Amino acid sequence: MGNFRINASAAPSFILTGFPGMEATEPWLFLPLLLFYSISIVGNTLILLIVKLEQSLHQPMYYFLSLLSVNDLGVSFSTLPTVLAALCFHARAITFNACLTQMFFIHLFSWTESGILLAMSFDRYVAICNPLRYATVLTSARIVAMGLGTVLRSFVLILVFPLLLQRLPFCHSQNILSHAYCLHVDMIKLACTDVSLNSHYGLSIVLLTFGLDFVLILLSYVLILRSVLAIAAREERVKTLNTCVSHISAVLIFYVPMVSVSIVHRFGAGLPHSVHILMSLLYLFVPPMLNPVIYSIKTKEIHRRLLKMLFRVKF
Repeated sequence: MGNFRINASAAPSFILTGFPGMEATEPWLFLPLLLFYSISIVGNTLILLIVKLEQSLHQPMYYFLSLLSVNDLGVSFSTLPTVLAALCFHARAITFNACLTQMFFIHLFSWTESGILLAMSFDRYVAICNPLRYATVLTSARIVAMGLGTVLRSFVLILVFPLLLQRLPFCHSQNILSHAYCLHVDMIKLACTDVSLNSHYGLSIVLLTFGLDFVLILLSYVLILRSVLAIAAREERVKTLNTCVSHISAVLIFYVPMVSVSIVHRFGAGLPHSVHILMSLLYLFVPPMLNPVIYSIKTKEIHRRLLKMLFRVKF
């Protein structure tokens, strides 16, 4: 095998994957994919604009929502070119460096989103369980520190991925990926050497970040639920829980597709490859597209401002 080994300096290229056996119908995916991207980009941009323009929304909850929207825009812009090119125009070749860059940003935004959702759960916990201390706990300086800490954590952890990948030799000049975009776990499968270091590091940071974040989010809602159940009036309990609906929805639409993709990836060897592609696209499209929709519908202040902006409705 030594004669076929190619390292990163020899510029191996990668081939993105579409839907096998459906090449003739793939161009028809252009309009729905463009629609999904448009909803994500326009929706998250509107959220940012509303929070910026509406003085009453200059609060911790909406600052974190703005971070989430910026992150979702990052996901859309980092994947838009290759997904549309691969699935709609059959332009599936991508260079090693381009694939490495896309992989870095996709994972960076995924890890950052998990941290933002954790910060938002902390915001809801303080607002409901310690409302009198809300302004003193979530100061502007602390919000900035939490935001920068989330991004820095993701950056440091994910920076190791390209460094580990650059040392790997690849067996072919053209390496076929199993998705329409580049992922670390996908790329290391194509290396013709031991990748246990990459695998162990990837698994470790998944457990230490996604796993820990989810446990802390779950714990915050256990404490929130205990506090809500102590409220005597039923109307007040419902009103309080309603302030958490948008965030709970955002948590579910982020973690459920991610866990589903992981399960299909690990245990779905017998499934058609098109199922793997479809699940990976759902993981990519669902959170950035649905987050602004959910917050626009379920968050009263955002909903009112959006109607006022689009239709000149007065309240």
